[in-house]
Amino acid sequence: MMQFLAKAGLAALLSAAALAGTVAPAAAQVNIIIGEPDRRPPPPPGYGRPPLPPPGYGYGRPPRGGCDPRMAENIAQDYGLRRTRIVDVSPRRVVVQGWSRRGPDQMVFGNVRGCPMMRR
Repeated sequence: MMQFLAKAGLAALLSAAALAGTVAPAAAQVNIIIGEPDRRPPPPPGYGRPPLPPPGYGYGRPPRGGCDPRMAENIAQDYGLRRTRIVDVSPRRVVVQGWSRRGPDQMVFGNVRGCPMMRR
């Protein structure tokens, strides 16, 4: 009889441990809300919007109508001219000189927006 009670006690202890092991993970998923769940405080002002740029950051400056000489140099370098330099800037054209594979070379760009190439 003593062995029977020992085995029954051991079985009860194992079942209680197994029950406690399953209750803990399940209890972590329970949400308890006290009060009204639909009443949330409003978000702070400016939440979710990108920050504004500092004053004077690109505003109030009219776009340039002509070809920027640095842009003409960059375009000439993209076409393969090395050691480029601006030689002449007139109301109609921007002249860039540099070195190509064949030797000294120059490119002429129109002095309008986008720096279109006029002559190579």
